[in-house]
Amino acid sequence: MILNNPKLFVALDFDTLEDVKEFGQKITPEKCGVKVGKELFTLGGPSIVEWFQNKNFDVFLDLKFHDIPNTVKKACYVASKLGVWMLNVHAMGGNEMLNAAKEGVDQSNEDPYLIAVTILTSMNNKDLNDIGIMHSVSDEILKLAMNVASHKLDGIVCSANDIRDIKAFLPKNFVYVTPGIRLNSEEQDDQKRIMTPEAAIQEGSNVLVVGRPITRSKTPDDVIEEILKRIS
Repeated sequence: MILNNPKLFVALDFDTLEDVKEFGQKITPEKCGVKVGKELFTLGGPSIVEWFQNKNFDVFLDLKFHDIPNTVKKACYVASKLGVWMLNVHAMGGNEMLNAAKEGVDQSNEDPYLIAVTILTSMNNKDLNDIGIMHSVSDEILKLAMNVASHKLDGIVCSANDIRDIKAFLPKNFVYVTPGIRLNSEEQDDQKRIMTPEAAIQEGSNVLVVGRPITRSKTPDDVIEEILKRIS
């Protein structure tokens, strides 16, 4: 599939269903999709995905499947059957697992984007070295991304900072999903590789994932509108 226009997803990092549903009433599906990650999915399961789908939101199911190939195949099949817009696996799961993930999606007869996480945006070179990977973050991301593309997945999750070094080696229609988006480049938290929305788009991001700058705002729809203006 080809993603023609940049898309914004709001990371729903809430710890109660009441809070996330209250937030869901404050944003509009014409402007953004929503990302359901491990915390919220553990809390609400498929029903919270369906709740947002019933309000016409596209859902990015961010569960980062990483397991033996058969388990990942079945998980991707079931996730696809939920009707999600995008789902993901870990690129470090290996060739058989990537093939199995693609098979699971294809067998579902649905058509979500299937992407792979390369290196978490909370990690830097030292973090990789600590777990025995002696390449730099950028070198490891390139290696993983090229392998993901060879297995016909649709794209990767990576920092926008990393795209400039890898884009020339990957398919033209490859999807780059970028978390760690902050409205101000000076903001710093647990994300170590961050970028502003407009800078991320300039680097080649197709999908921006934004959490706290939106979810912690008293007027989240206004923040969404600001981001859309900045990336248009």
